[in-house]
Amino acid sequence: MDIRIEPYTKERIEDVIRFELDLREEESDWGWEIDDAYIADVRNSFDDPTFADSISLLAYEGNRVIGRIDSSMISSHFDGSTKAYLDWICVLKSSRHHGAAQKLMETLREELKKRNVTTLIGLTASNDEAQRFYRSLPDSMLRDTGIWIDII
Repeated sequence: MDIRIEPYTKERIEDVIRFELDLREEESDWGWEIDDAYIADVRNSFDDPTFADSISLLAYEGNRVIGRIDSSMISSHFDGSTKAYLDWICVLKSSRHHGAAQKLMETLREELKKRNVTTLIGLTASNDEAQRFYRSLPDSMLRDTGIWIDII
């Protein structure tokens, strides 16, 4: 499988929408709809300066997106550091176990090193397949418990 990693840019939104739809064809447990509001929010995010520190990468096989990783910077007065938050990593079920997720993670780590970020923090999916992937990552440790709090 010939996989190349590309930055997610505004010009690639249609590729990502196709990826999102392909995800839903292969697995039915995704929690958001690909509707006009979602697409508008994604388009607008590329023009919004609050997203300037976001890093999003796409894994392509040929002209098709088969995987995606998204992260953002977290600057904190807690210890005066900037860490990165791993927001999402996903590969189409039909394309898993061929190195796409590892390539996405490796490329993200290289980009974070360029930005002098030394720690990547993420919530992990609880399914067995995801847990095996996270445990396989070099220099990683599963610890603590994540929490999602809706701000309404």
